[in-house]
Amino acid sequence: MSQMTAQESSKGQAAAPWWRRAFRGQELGILLVLIGMIVIFSLLNNRFLTPVNLTNIMLNFSWTAIAAFGATMVIITAGIDLSAGSVMALAGLAAAMLLSPDHSTLLGPEGEASAAVIVLAVAVGLLIGALCGLINGLLITIARLPPFIATLGMLQIARGICYGWSQGWPVQYLPQNFMILGRHNFAIGSFNLPLPSVIMLVLGIIAWLFLTRTVWGYRIFAIGGNMQAARLSGINTMRTQTMVYTIAGLLAGAGGVLLTARLGVAAPTAAIGYELDVIAAVVVGGTSTSGGEGSILGTLIGAAIMGVLRTGLNLIGVEAYWLPSAQGLIIIGAITLDQWFKRRRGQRGGLSRMFAGWLGRSA
Repeated sequence: MSQMTAQESSKGQAAAPWWRRAFRGQELGILLVLIGMIVIFSLLNNRFLTPVNLTNIMLNFSWTAIAAFGATMVIITAGIDLSAGSVMALAGLAAAMLLSPDHSTLLGPEGEASAAVIVLAVAVGLLIGALCGLINGLLITIARLPPFIATLGMLQIARGICYGWSQGWPVQYLPQNFMILGRHNFAIGSFNLPLPSVIMLVLGIIAWLFLTRTVWGYRIFAIGGNMQAARLSGINTMRTQTMVYTIAGLLAGAGGVLLTARLGVAAPTAAIGYELDVIAAVVVGGTSTSGGEGSILGTLIGAAIMGVLRTGLNLIGVEAYWLPSAQGLIIIGAITLDQWFKRRRGQRGGLSRMFAGWLGRSA
């Protein structure tokens, strides 16, 4: 009987339209929200769909999305990471310290940096991020601290190190060949595709493959679905959780290095509040805060929604002071609607599945 059900399911999937095979109901719902926002903002301001503005939108949410890929895995395990912004700042500062003529002895006589020094600086930034994530994971799994407390502590520790290490001063005069990482564009007709966006897409594909095509991804979902059942089934939950937080720190470090390369300066105040942007992208992207449900594609769309919202409100004349309120409303609205439809339909992902069902009937 189960074999017949599996065969019928596979036949149904094969007969589904291509867009149903590419997107789950979860991603379809938020994709419709993103398209709706783009349409509204383009009608309110004719500059919204210009190539320059689209390039800026893609660039500005690239490092947030990269950090959010790691946060997605954390939240799927029913955890939380509040340290992403501070880890981004610390990783960027570590890379900049090796590349600034005021702090480094690895540069040439005129402040130029060789390719080996650039690679070293980027690697150090990534390792710093991974180390912060590893400490988070060990505090949660070995010291048995709640994820909220452990990562809140890391938020303060990493930010304090940034201030103490730099003495409150920005690290400047970074080499041009390092800043290429954050400023280079690939010309595609009249549209410029930023290099950070390309890196974001590559890392997104890798994260998607890891989460959906490896045994580690299965274990991540299993832990979020039911920690006790995962442990009883033989999954080493401590090792998997530690790995997830380490990956989150590594990707936050990558986002911080790219942000530093874009700005051309590493300030101890960099990426303040970014942890909220990262969590917002994950939650708006459909990842369940109770664990066991989420996707990298959904997070990418969620990050795009937050980027479109920020730029769109700016173009229609809304003062930047109101942006946090708009982001908060989006987060609360997304979770409230999804929870309401879950209760109505008695299943997870109610809002997104409603969209998928409607689209399936219309097809």
